Amino acid sequence: MRSPPTSRAGVPFSVSSSRLPEPGRNPGGWLVEGLRIARGGAVTSFAHEPVMLAEVVEILVDTPPGVYLDCTLGGAGHAKAVLERAPQLTLVGIDKDPDALGAAREVLADFRGRVRLERASFAKAVDILESAPAAPLSAVLMDLGVSSPQLDRGERGFSYRVEGPLDMRMDPSSPLRAETIVNDWPAADLAGLFREHGETRMASRIARSIVERRPLRTTTELADVVTAAIPAALRRSGGHPARRVFQALRVAVNDELGVLGPAVDSLVGRLAPAGRFVAISYHSGEDRIVKDRFRLACTGGCTCPPQLPCGCGANPRVRLLFRGARRPSQAEIQRNHRAESARMRAVEALPGDGAKP
Repeated sequence: MRSPPTSRAGVPFSVSSSRLPEPGRNPGGWLVEGLRIARGGAVTSFAHEPVMLAEVVEILVDTPPGVYLDCTLGGAGHAKAVLERAPQLTLVGIDKDPDALGAAREVLADFRGRVRLERASFAKAVDILESAPAAPLSAVLMDLGVSSPQLDRGERGFSYRVEGPLDMRMDPSSPLRAETIVNDWPAADLAGLFREHGETRMASRIARSIVERRPLRTTTELADVVTAAIPAALRRSGGHPARRVFQALRVAVNDELGVLGPAVDSLVGRLAPAGRFVAISYHSGEDRIVKDRFRLACTGGCTCPPQLPCGCGANPRVRLLFRGARRPSQAEIQRNHRAESARMRAVEALPGDGAKP
């Protein structure tokens, strides 16, 4: 059996089906957070500032010994900071993006024997955990949404500001591209998608404009069509007119909301006593799913009046670490404007069968 690839420091990694290049074989490439990625002769930055980093570390650093599962590893900024402060944890890092995994390998090279990387959706997280040596699940992080490197690289097709193909796949091997949705879906289906993800007033008008201008091939073409479909008076506030349309397309291409709820449920169910689960979301659909799933885990589905002891046999699994959602500080938002929409929620697993909170 072939030995797992190693970093420059000799760190063993398991990287399932990611076909990541070995460090040193691509001079000037495959680096992150100050390192670089080379693609087709072009060298671009994979620099991503982890959102709410101090808050994540504060919550996860004192978890019991076991596995720290980072479901959306990205450039490994959160993972590196947690591993530095929590020597009792080993990392299982998951990401669908091979560029992110290649960069993460470099960032995590100094953590000998404590890192396993997998190219996969977090929908496969439980299967990945079950294939690893038995260890309690002590910490979970989901940092949802799209990373800065994905937005900034035009060829990935995520950005309405940078010209590129209508792609938007986090996993480049996935069959569905944004171009298919934009050019093949009926106007009614497009409008429903945009309406579901926040473009409620202009959804039908935008969808009709897209259908009339087909075929659309680039991100900037689509952004121009969306902008022209929105009356000038409405374009003066609320950010770029195409922002929510691009968000809706990205969510559909990657089935982000479809897999989120079941993944949260399954991982909450595997948390070891005193294990903690942090989720950071960036739009209302994500946050609503996380909030509802955490609430269900906190109550165990209890239907009894809140002022009375539970008599319905509900089995709470976790407790909220704080009420509501935390937001980034103003200092962080000023430093990193992409953090502005972030919402953090967190729970801690109860001992035994739990009790009604």
